[in-house]
Amino acid sequence: MSRDVTAGPQPPSDDVLAAFGASGTPVLLPGGRGLTWRAGDVVLRPAEPSEETEWKSSVLAALAESDEFTVPRPLRDDRGRWMRGGWEALAWVPGGADPTRVEDVVRAGLAFQRAVAAHPEPPFIAETDHAWARADRVAWGEEPAPDDPLIAALTAEFRPVDAPSQVIHADLLGNVLFVEGGPPAVIDWAPYWRPAGLAAAIAVADAVCWHGYPVERLGEDYDIPSWRQLLLRALVFRMATLHLLGVWDDEHTRRHAPVVHAVIALAR
Repeated sequence: MSRDVTAGPQPPSDDVLAAFGASGTPVLLPGGRGLTWRAGDVVLRPAEPSEETEWKSSVLAALAESDEFTVPRPLRDDRGRWMRGGWEALAWVPGGADPTRVEDVVRAGLAFQRAVAAHPEPPFIAETDHAWARADRVAWGEEPAPDDPLIAALTAEFRPVDAPSQVIHADLLGNVLFVEGGPPAVIDWAPYWRPAGLAAAIAVADAVCWHGYPVERLGEDYDIPSWRQLLLRALVFRMATLHLLGVWDDEHTRRHAPVVHAVIALAR
């Protein structure tokens, strides 16, 4: 298979495809940072740092079947390993994301998190230092916040959250796939160590800011304790990420300001 380095993202090599039992010509999939490929019934993507890939793959491979959600099962290569040549592989699952189905996304995400709740915090979470990890720490007062009046208004409302932490999926809204006749599939696990309800709060904040979900529904708390506090932190997490990536602009201010004010106005 020839490789044209000027043609954008490059697919996995023939050796990698063969190692994971993939067949056919790789096709670039939407999403997945533009780096994820499907070859037959196998999905391949660049592996995260080895410790994270090994941990997630082992956890997902051992999950029991559920009527509430499914996951794409990680695949071992022909040497019994989770990675080969910088790639990891998962079984293809059908379906499509629908960010308007917020309640269904939250239900599937919370069910997934219940299934992984017994796992202790993996060391790589505290050691990760990309913009999203740093923004998460900003949202919990563990790192200074970017200089932004909207973020300052949110952090001024912070109060302690009395809820235990566990490993969560912090990017649910676009990573739950729906297919008729089966449970939703939870994909692209973004693991963080925070209260379980934060995942739902991030999904709701994303839906309101980016997908037209009614701002009036921010107060629907899914029976999650400290819902307002989690929404405050969800917004800080997303906004701080944009600042740390250097892409925050006037359009982001316009988009986020009404949501910030609505969350601040929720009953304490």
